[in-house]
Amino acid sequence: MFSSAVYAQDGAGLVPSGGLIDFLPIILIVVVFWFLILRPQNKKMKEHREMVANVARGDTVVTAGGMIGKVTKVKDGGEVEVEIAKDVRVRVVASTLTDIRSKNQPVKTESK
Repeated sequence: MFSSAVYAQDGAGLVPSGGLIDFLPIILIVVVFWFLILRPQNKKMKEHREMVANVARGDTVVTAGGMIGKVTKVKDGGEVEVEIAKDVRVRVVASTLTDIRSKNQPVKTESK
């Protein structure tokens, strides 16, 4: 009485499939992941490497543990000697430096 014949339709022409279109969402996810996560992280790592490479005697630095001190000696092998109090010096791995608060500026001579 209320039923009618239902025929299945072939949807082959409605949605394009195959090749690049199937991989487009995955490619889009990878591109978004690259620009939002990997690229900024690589940039920050490069800046940190440059900062550690340019640390010099007399710089005031902050270590990863939060200690603030003045660099007294830059050693080979990635170590830095930091004076954290008068006559108290500690050896610190250079890669654990998180910030350089003030760079050692050369003394300016006044010319008259």
